[in-house]
Amino acid sequence: MKLLVYGAGVLGSLFAARMHEVGHDVSLLARGERLTALRRRGVQLAEEGGPVRRVPVRVIEHPDGGYDLITVLVRTHQVDAVLESLVGVQGDVLFLHNWAAGPEPLGAVIGHERVLLGFPAAAGTMDGDVVRYRKTNFMTRRVAMPIGEPDGRTTPRIERIVETFRTAGITAKAEPHMDAWLKTHAAFEVPLGQAVHAAGGPAMLADDPDAVRGMLHRMRENLAAMKTPPVPRAFTALQMLPQGLLAAVLRRFLKSPTAAHSGLNAPSSATTAELERLAEQLRAPAGSR
Repeated sequence: MKLLVYGAGVLGSLFAARMHEVGHDVSLLARGERLTALRRRGVQLAEEGGPVRRVPVRVIEHPDGGYDLITVLVRTHQVDAVLESLVGVQGDVLFLHNWAAGPEPLGAVIGHERVLLGFPAAAGTMDGDVVRYRKTNFMTRRVAMPIGEPDGRTTPRIERIVETFRTAGITAKAEPHMDAWLKTHAAFEVPLGQAVHAAGGPAMLADDPDAVRGMLHRMRENLAAMKTPPVPRAFTALQMLPQGLLAAVLRRFLKSPTAAHSGLNAPSSATTAELERLAEQLRAPAGSR
């Protein structure tokens, strides 16, 4: 497979390196200082405190030619710029990031038939130019990366992409309700991220019961505004269970090591910008998405 990975942060670097290592023709698109570092030293990875290894993925600054598949792993607020650069580039485009606006604004720019939706099931951090990651994510069977057609069909191209990822050791699955999945995720993540950032971290938020209840109220409002049922269905618990029980569960999570070692504990200007864009998408009338 000839593959373009658009975005050389933690997720893009991991994805590009893994696909390169199993023999695919991979180009990793980067800009600025990240581009310079990758050209000098390649993709540098370290698994859970292990030694750093270098993967010589081809690095480019602009898309060139056509591809069998283009995977976009950028922040929500960076998508508009990506779309413009892909107008004349051939290939299906799999958007792997937070997105609550539906497929329409993506297809309106690059062509609706090219759009695929998904969400990456991996995590890690940038330590200088080194990507430090946990293998217990998309390279194991514990968490599957959902991908799907905007209309919910399980098409031959989705089956082909899922199988290609799996043979590369990236656990993936076809999700027939990918748009609803992404909207549900945003409905939960936006209030959570904004509340954590306002409190100064997950542990501080957990110590403020009123803020947790306010966050939960906003989650419920977002889910109630959706035109389709939440996906996965487990998120209906946020609408059905007593507020006191849910607040207790969320406070326990916020104090857990999982929250402490997640992106919640490392707020940044990019995170803030992404949450603001997602919030705008959630507020937009359905017809304008």
